[in-house]
Amino acid sequence: MSLQATDLHRSFPGHGGQVQALRGVSLSVASGRSLAVVGPSGSGKSTLLGLLAGLDRPDRGQVVVDGEDLATLPERRLARLRGQRIGVVFQSYRLVPTLDALENVALPLELAGRADAHDLARIWLDRVGLAARADHLPARLSGGEQQRVALARALAPAPALVLADEPTGNLDSATGSHCADLLFALCRDAGSALVVVTHDPALAARADAILRLRDGLAEGP
Repeated sequence: MSLQATDLHRSFPGHGGQVQALRGVSLSVASGRSLAVVGPSGSGKSTLLGLLAGLDRPDRGQVVVDGEDLATLPERRLARLRGQRIGVVFQSYRLVPTLDALENVALPLELAGRADAHDLARIWLDRVGLAARADHLPARLSGGEQQRVALARALAPAPALVLADEPTGNLDSATGSHCADLLFALCRDAGSALVVVTHDPALAARADAILRLRDGLAEGP
């Protein structure tokens, strides 16, 4: 798995005209390597992650995952690539409210046709310290617990590319460190490429490289 983004531009309508969220950002991450994306709020970090995940399309530029340009893929094929090869940890969790923790983690495994979906989901809930909360709906979980369920859901299918938006943002230091260990262990052991958006300097320092954004531009080291 390799990720290559070149000259990404993305703008959105604003009260005073178009807001330039990204202005020519480029990056690359090889299999088994990790990249941290840092910068102040509004610098374009989450916009960048959405483009890398194929959830949004750039105004200009290119995102290539394993040799495939995401902008040229039909939506059905793009959805299949995301389901089979890309794991996304959303800052807003995006758990299905009518499914319990176990069912949320099992969902992408079931969609991939895994017969052991629930068994594997239980293993991952245990890894993030939530085995005892498997039958709880998201509304009965704290924000930090929901974040750990989202992390387990993203990592359970062993994706080749992991994109994580503030994966430890709502966790206490001990739990956050444990979840960060899981992220980087997957990258190391499974040869996955990892991109982490974070405000946490300690988490960013664990990555192989750091991309600093400000006002939609990549800054120097």
